[in-house]
Amino acid sequence: MSKLWAGRADGTINEAAEAFNASITFDKRLYAEDITGSIAHAAMLGKQGIISAEEAEILITALGGILSDIESGALEIDLAAEDIHTFVEETLVSRVGAVGKKLHTARSRNDQVALDMKLFARKVADELKGKLLSLVTALTDKAETYKKTVMCGYTHLQRAQPITFGQHLMAYAFMFLRDADRLADAKKRLNKSPIGAAALAGTTYNTDRAYEAAALGFDGVTENSLDSVSDRDYVVELLADISLLMTHLSRLSEELVLWSSFEFKYIELSDDFTTGSSIMPQKKNPDMAELARGKTGRVYGDLIAMLTVLKGLPLAYNKDMQEDKESFFDAVDTANACLSVFIPMIASLKANEENMLEAAKGGYINATDLADYLTKKGLPFREAYKLVGTIVRDAVTKKVGLEDIPLETYKGYSDLFDADLYDEISVANCVEKRTSYGGTAVSSVETQIKIVRETITKA
Repeated sequence: MSKLWAGRADGTINEAAEAFNASITFDKRLYAEDITGSIAHAAMLGKQGIISAEEAEILITALGGILSDIESGALEIDLAAEDIHTFVEETLVSRVGAVGKKLHTARSRNDQVALDMKLFARKVADELKGKLLSLVTALTDKAETYKKTVMCGYTHLQRAQPITFGQHLMAYAFMFLRDADRLADAKKRLNKSPIGAAALAGTTYNTDRAYEAAALGFDGVTENSLDSVSDRDYVVELLADISLLMTHLSRLSEELVLWSSFEFKYIELSDDFTTGSSIMPQKKNPDMAELARGKTGRVYGDLIAMLTVLKGLPLAYNKDMQEDKESFFDAVDTANACLSVFIPMIASLKANEENMLEAAKGGYINATDLADYLTKKGLPFREAYKLVGTIVRDAVTKKVGLEDIPLETYKGYSDLFDADLYDEISVANCVEKRTSYGGTAVSSVETQIKIVRETITKA
């Protein structure tokens, strides 16, 4: 297959160099974006009289046929082509003859590939956002089911205060909502068309960039032709957004692994999302969560790779920028795969409510409430804190819970203690008293659920 750049050179290079230079093996997935962009470009050329209206119609019809044939399988992408642009153009010329060679008027592969990548990035931002909202819905539905289920809240992985499982799940719902918002925000920034910037300096033809941008659903056009072809900020930004998304998935994965362990027994993952051991018949391994946790590292690598590619590049286009695709595609595919597994995995998750409650009753996680009880009786908090620390130390020595200490013993510590302390330090009451905005009380969790559902509806 001939090279689009043949002319100054004869179009032949060393065989190893040709393979090294080619991008068709990975940029072939941009065929729809490339053809869609070319259709808009042909329409603009015809509108402006740069080519005839008849020629524009021939190009548009033929390009639509190529797209249909690729999608139906009637046309196979030739991996001998240098890139997807070469393949589409050569196929077009083979079908319509010399008029096909007019398609590339007033554009370069530089602005063409920038356009393709922006169209693809815009599409995947929407796809990932949609999956994130589905995951948030699954988490919110599960939080609704377990909004009254008491469990331990942890800091430093040490039992800290009683919370509800519903509130814990809603923490992740809000994380993933922010991820969805970041993707939508990145889409707004990238949604300007680079086509018409040509190689780097613009073109001498009387083009209508705004017409072409509108036809492709862009909000406008890029303002500087050098920036248009050299900008990959949007790739980095989306990679950063996807990396943070994966961070949140990885944190959730870690907790799913812990909670499903024999030591915790807080949750049961569906058999559909676990595997067994090849040698230990009792095992039920949370492999999907572990894989997501592991795949987070490769997405971070994709982000760092892209930043490294860009950091030393002079303006405008450089071949280094061909490296944007594999990193971006990998991160997108990885995040998509993880989200596709997590949505049904969360939806099918079951909580072991009895084990959660039993764990919450241990660990002296009602100690803060005991200190608050004394504070409300007039004792300064720091003094209350110190006194309760002494009580906990003694209780640990005697291996009794705070709720099991007799009132007479409490009075030995302070006359401020009375029989009402037991209601104050009941684990269920400890949870229900935390009605502050964003807190763990059932009413507060219900408010969080309402906020998230309304946000999803508006997204």
